[in-house]
Amino acid sequence: MSSPVVLITGALTGIGRATAVIFAREGARVVVSGRREQEGKKLEKELRELGAEVEFVKTDVRHDDDIRALIDKTVARFGRLDIAVNNAGTEGLRGLVTEQTAESYAATFDTNVLGVLLSMKHELRVMLPQGSGSIVNISSTYGSVGAAGASVYVASKHAVEGLTKSAALEVAGTGVRVNVIAVGTTDTGMLTRFTNTNENKAALVSTVPLKRLATPEEIAHVIAFVGSANASYMTGSSIPVDGGKLAH
Repeated sequence: MSSPVVLITGALTGIGRATAVIFAREGARVVVSGRREQEGKKLEKELRELGAEVEFVKTDVRHDDDIRALIDKTVARFGRLDIAVNNAGTEGLRGLVTEQTAESYAATFDTNVLGVLLSMKHELRVMLPQGSGSIVNISSTYGSVGAAGASVYVASKHAVEGLTKSAALEVAGTGVRVNVIAVGTTDTGMLTRFTNTNENKAALVSTVPLKRLATPEEIAHVIAFVGSANASYMTGSSIPVDGGKLAH
């Protein structure tokens, strides 16, 4: 399909934004979503300047009604949904297990896990009748390992990995594919907040075999490939993009 309809949640910064730019440059019709109206409209304008048909829809992925409206507006505007990138996420509150609360758990899981579940639910509502579609969820290499001081975030990314694989099996053979990208240390605002200091960031980078951070664009290129028809035999896969970290 020369001009696929692509939906990206959490599109206003970092990996989501870079993904929107790549799809726009490739000629896709793009719907971007996020919680901040002003930033969303600014991104919409920038993508239009790249020649893309684009629409911003203000959305909070924690709310079923928001996601339903996002998908409905996408179909109303473009008539279909071909690729969905579920990127919205939060690092949550760092701290030891003994410091976590029901509130800190919910603050992380409502965005990282419930948001992905609701997004897939409504994306599949459109894709299954079409008999085609590709969903790409965004996880973390922490979805395969543990990390002291980040237990709730780690648990949420384990959950995204499991949700992805279960959904992929449920829809296998329908023409719809579901995969997940396990992102490594990437130069984003989330990583800066997560590490808190330059010293902590440098220490994290030192554990990466390539000895550097990924750029959001490097991750976005992998997302674009996995979402595309070029990856048509790939479903239920977790693809690490981590500078060699999981090779240890």
